[in-house]
Amino acid sequence: MPVLIIVGVIVILIIWIVSLYNGLVRLRNRRQNAFADIDVQLRQRHDLVPQLVETVKGYASHEKDLLLKVTEARTAAVAATTIDGKIAAEQQLSSALQGLKVQVEAYPDLKANQNFLQLQEELSDIENKLAASRRFFNGATTEYNNGVESFSGNLIARNFGFLKEVMFDLGTDTRKNMEEPPVVKF
Repeated sequence: MPVLIIVGVIVILIIWIVSLYNGLVRLRNRRQNAFADIDVQLRQRHDLVPQLVETVKGYASHEKDLLLKVTEARTAAVAATTIDGKIAAEQQLSSALQGLKVQVEAYPDLKANQNFLQLQEELSDIENKLAASRRFFNGATTEYNNGVESFSGNLIARNFGFLKEVMFDLGTDTRKNMEEPPVVKF
């Protein structure tokens, strides 16, 4: 009889460990899937940026430094291979695109150009979808991190290589820009 109790406890313990492990795997996969959704939006963004830059070049040929920064940031974002690398590169691209938006204000003809307006609208749409994808990714990352760090899950996580992951945040440059109130001109 005591042998049956010991075997029963061992079986329950094994089931518990397998359940925790499988839960962590599901959370990790959900996070990776969420980043794959971001990748789709980033691909569209990366495809639009060269078109936007070329359109702006026609009007702002003397703004080569700014356009070069946008192009370099896009190239770095496309070349990034890890999730952390993509997050850092996308923060730089977002910052460069913000600078481009500010510069466009100096060119009233450009703002009225139909091609530019269409590209700007598409970019805004992608940025909105990207923001939604980032929110979902951060939610999945939070859920995963909670599973990795909370008690019982952390016992399994530590032994099987599940580590706390980073969120997709604004980055310090963008955060600084957002702390300043927007300027509204009429």
